[in-house]
Amino acid sequence: MPLNRRKFLQQSAATGAGVAVASAVAAPAAQAAEATAAKKPAKRYALTVMGTTDLHGHVFNWDYFKDAEYTDKAGNAQGLSRISTLVNQLREEKGRCNTLLLDAGDTIQGTPLTYYYAKVDPITAKGGPVHPMAQAMNAIGYDAAALGNHEFNYGIETLRKFEQQCRFPLLGANAVDAKTQKPAFPPYFIKKFHVPGLPPVKVAVLGLTNPGIAIWDKAYVQGKLEFPGLEEQAAKWVPKLKSLGADVVIVSAHSGSSGTSSYGDQLPYVENSAALVAQQVPDIDAILVGHAHVEIPELKVTNTKTGKTVVLSEPLAYAERLSVFDVELVFAKGRWTVESVSSKVLNSNSVADDPKITKLLSDEHAKVVEYVNQVVGTATETLTTVEARYKDAPIIDLITKVQEDVVKAALASTSYASLPVIAQASPFSRTSEIPAGNVTIRDLSSLYVYDNTLVAKLMTGAQLRAYLEYSAEYFVQTAADAVIDVEKLTNANSRPDYNYDYVSGLSYDIDIDQAAGSRIKNLTYNGAALDDAQQFVFAVNNYRANGGGAFPHVASATELWAESTEIRTRIAEWVTAKGVLDPKDFASVDWKLTRNGTPVF
Repeated sequence: MPLNRRKFLQQSAATGAGVAVASAVAAPAAQAAEATAAKKPAKRYALTVMGTTDLHGHVFNWDYFKDAEYTDKAGNAQGLSRISTLVNQLREEKGRCNTLLLDAGDTIQGTPLTYYYAKVDPITAKGGPVHPMAQAMNAIGYDAAALGNHEFNYGIETLRKFEQQCRFPLLGANAVDAKTQKPAFPPYFIKKFHVPGLPPVKVAVLGLTNPGIAIWDKAYVQGKLEFPGLEEQAAKWVPKLKSLGADVVIVSAHSGSSGTSSYGDQLPYVENSAALVAQQVPDIDAILVGHAHVEIPELKVTNTKTGKTVVLSEPLAYAERLSVFDVELVFAKGRWTVESVSSKVLNSNSVADDPKITKLLSDEHAKVVEYVNQVVGTATETLTTVEARYKDAPIIDLITKVQEDVVKAALASTSYASLPVIAQASPFSRTSEIPAGNVTIRDLSSLYVYDNTLVAKLMTGAQLRAYLEYSAEYFVQTAADAVIDVEKLTNANSRPDYNYDYVSGLSYDIDIDQAAGSRIKNLTYNGAALDDAQQFVFAVNNYRANGGGAFPHVASATELWAESTEIRTRIAEWVTAKGVLDPKDFASVDWKLTRNGTPVF
């Protein structure tokens, strides 16, 4: 049965929420041995902690956007069905009673599978289905999972329903009720590991989530939940766990290790603070890291107060890797002490799917495959994102055109109806393609892979100029006489593709010979130089509208309208209504890269 939060917290505080393994009754011989323990080697216990993160709805090694088995150049495999096999192998090797299985968040968003059970056949409906991720993780036997920021993408009702369906707690010590400031989710989980003839080893898991939720899912959480910093909350809760008798403290943190934040100074809390937690908060033994989608087999961080080494590990996202922590304890002077911690990652491409998981969710998988392969229109020519990072591609113009049309219709009867509507969009994928001929939902979904929704903001010409300058920092400064290598032209300062924006309705050049901040040239609207004072309605996704990517002005701009329907759905509706997808209905060349006024391409 799902865990009731209040009962769970009481249970954890009083006894440690865990499965008690029957301990052996000490025989007289064992008692005699204990009397001479000083002459014998120390008593030891080996604990194995396994961890995943950023699963994003990947149960199978399947690409719903390509309708085929997932493959990449590195030979990776994806999906919980593979992870299940690795977990089973480790439990067989180590003994199931000596293992712990955790996750570090971002579970219920990211694939058509998770979208389908949030929106098409929602788990929140009366008599609705059990979420595929709950089914899979229950079957595999997870002990606990931290909340990720994407857990909030479909609203609190969906998250709470998912929580009810899980037979393990969703942890979030720094997800607090806005009014009471008390934890809105269980902050921790304690499990006892019994050792014959000795006191049990008590392992505490503290769950921490990302402060950025306050920005990225503002529409759902504002006034309801708050997300203070990981460091301060860990400093509050770890001593509590030690006072409850925890011999081992593990943190499952949906927060990267880099110490950086994508949202700038909009929040006083660090987005990627896992290493800072390790440095600043004593008595943590290991941290399962999430959120950043990078692979860290083992990272050792020294705690500045104790000098103790804390081991961090982050498995690659989408169930491509499984982190494994080996914790060695020694019993001396009446207590257990952590002697050493090491970690590594296992590659899920080294094993086959677990047939138990494959069989369990075959029906759900089949439904989603059928759904994404619905034909909604026809395309007159093939559209692709292959060059969209550095050339104005018609396929991105489709996104901005849809956003413009939706916002214009929404504001048609308001006082803002006379203002020009422009839109932003990012080249999310480098491999999306809408083929000539039949167009399916999966074709359109691959173009817009995030569950973003649409917002209308009021912006001035001057603000948009600054916005474009910031966006243009995405390009590497390239001298006029340098040879162009498109593989080295973008992602300056590690900026991801999703933080580079096109802006439709304006015409401009990006001079990559110039330093960042001075690249936007020939910026015009309707053929005339842009008036800094002119007002525009800016159709923007909710991630950007709430400050994601730290683009200037947009987060603080007046909001005119917003909706909860995904932009991906709006694109499908637009194409369905048109019937024919013809670039003449949406494509325009709004921008180009130049060097000293000469086009790069």
